[in-house]
Amino acid sequence: MIRWLLTTFIAVAILSSAAPWLRKLGIGRLPGDVTLRLFGREYPLPFMSTLVLSMLLSLLVRML
Repeated sequence: MIRWLLTTFIAVAILSSAAPWLRKLGIGRLPGDVTLRLFGREYPLPFMSTLVLSMLLSLLVRML
């Protein structure tokens, strides 16, 4: 359980630091992605981008 929590934390940290670069590629701006603006801050909720990336990664893993 600790291993999964640590892996999730590291993945979130990497993806949040790479968010500006990923936005240039179009990840985070797909239909179905939500951006909330509260008190002058943006909180992105990339639902559709997460689905697309997980499908691509699962196809990549199956091919290997």
